[in-house]
Amino acid sequence: MKKKALAAAGIIAALIVLFGVFGGFYTVGPNEYAAVRQFGKIVATSDTPGLKLKVPFIQNVQHVSRATTLYDVPLSDVITRDKKSMIADNYVLWRVADPIKYIRTLDAIDIRAEERIEAAVYNALKNVISSMTQDEVIEARGERLTQLLTEEANSDIGDYGIEVLTAEIKSLDLPDDNKQAVYERMISERQNIAASYTAQGEAEAQKIRNETDKEVTVMEADAKKQAEILTAEGEAEYMKILSKAYDTEDKADFYNFMRSLDALKGSLSGKEKTIILDKDSDLVKVLYGNENNAGK
Repeated sequence: MKKKALAAAGIIAALIVLFGVFGGFYTVGPNEYAAVRQFGKIVATSDTPGLKLKVPFIQNVQHVSRATTLYDVPLSDVITRDKKSMIADNYVLWRVADPIKYIRTLDAIDIRAEERIEAAVYNALKNVISSMTQDEVIEARGERLTQLLTEEANSDIGDYGIEVLTAEIKSLDLPDDNKQAVYERMISERQNIAASYTAQGEAEAQKIRNETDKEVTVMEADAKKQAEILTAEGEAEYMKILSKAYDTEDKADFYNFMRSLDALKGSLSGKEKTIILDKDSDLVKVLYGNENNAGK
């Protein structure tokens, strides 16, 4: 009987030692935090994957995911600075940045975290949208508005050990009761902008046409001036050559004779073939050969 008791005690002791040995180890996954708690108080945290040591029986481990999580925020009705209502549909990418704060404030419960995130995003929407007019909100949609919302949400959620990586607006719409009026106003504004661009373009085009016409006029005037100069130089050269060609009395008489014939020929070109000449005219001299026969 005594041997059996000793054997049982030995087995129990072995189990205690074995449990103590294995209870002194814990593992950290590749995408999680591990918080070591001693009597309920967090005494250590780790985010490096692998096998870790702890004090058996006294310390326990609480694991917290540090993966990025998607949370689809419910629709929010917000008011712009110019008192226009808009409906925002958001989603948030978030993660645990400080496991100690996350455990102490939310006990590492994701549902509680999403409640805080929803409130923080709504407050961020309200603060950002209320500081802008409706036109400014529409113009800032995209990267700029996402940046403003993310910064504002993080300023309100950091005490819970949570980091909002991005607070993205999936859609930003208008209530049905004033949507058509806003669309018509936006269309009218775009048409006014288009008309302004068209007017500027036409004014620039007219300016270019005026400058071109001016350049053409100047070029034509220069061309005419150059043509007149060339014509005058040509006529001067012609007269110079002509004067050299008829620089003797015989050549001059021959030149006058040829000109008289040309004049006579020109006078007989019409239907009327009769001409009346003065007896002293050069044509009479040409026809009769000399001055003495001109009166016959």
